[in-house]
Amino acid sequence: MMGPAHSLSGAAAWLGVGAAAAAAGHTMPWPVLLAGALICAGAALAPDLDHKAATISRAFGPLSRWLCEIVDKLSYAVYKGTRKPGDPRRSGGHRTLTHTWLWAVLIGGGTSALAITGGRWAVLVILFVHLVLAIEGLLWRATRGSSADVLVWLLAATSAWILAGVLDKPGNGADWLFTAPGQEYLWLGLPIVLGALVHDIGDALTVSGCPILWPIPIGRKRWYPVGPPGPMRFRAGSWVELRVLMPAFMVLGGVGCAAALNVI
Repeated sequence: MMGPAHSLSGAAAWLGVGAAAAAAGHTMPWPVLLAGALICAGAALAPDLDHKAATISRAFGPLSRWLCEIVDKLSYAVYKGTRKPGDPRRSGGHRTLTHTWLWAVLIGGGTSALAITGGRWAVLVILFVHLVLAIEGLLWRATRGSSADVLVWLLAATSAWILAGVLDKPGNGADWLFTAPGQEYLWLGLPIVLGALVHDIGDALTVSGCPILWPIPIGRKRWYPVGPPGPMRFRAGSWVELRVLMPAFMVLGGVGCAAALNVI
């Protein structure tokens, strides 16, 4: 799928989690609901860090382009080193390592560890990075160009600072779900895991499928492209994505938000 659909699906997924949490008696404070939705929207772009032409590759200027090149080479090396006889030969690492459940769990776990050990500045960095990606994804065409990138960074930095300040206040969610001393912001890894998995599921619906189950082998393949039957798949950027899925994500996100806030 394209960037806007990935980001919308990520935001809708976290708002759905908020609705489920409210139903289970673990209601999210509104700052957690808001911050989590934005983080998840940003994290839903992150698996494309293996693609030089993806939105994330230009989100942070030369730094993200350089990082994309490294991740692409790393992903290709892992693919080449672990492929089975049934896996096709390929020349790049796109839709391999970063599009798996294991990558999602490792990135989410690493983020949680960073948040609880790195203090306020680590939280600010996590918020800033994912807010930049969320803005780039949700406001896709409006953020094109180097001058727009600077405005996106400023908006993300300001928003991250404000959100962190709100979350730090007692009762606003720094210790949501994980309440033991020293576990503040442990939950930050959850929207990142969810965003990555939602990205993978979205890509699995396209004609290429997605090897989300790696390293679990299926038949003669270790990088099996999981997806629905052929007639149910679509091409990225097609009318199915733009006119069906994206409006559906907006509606589901709105319903999830209302349920999470106990409005319905």
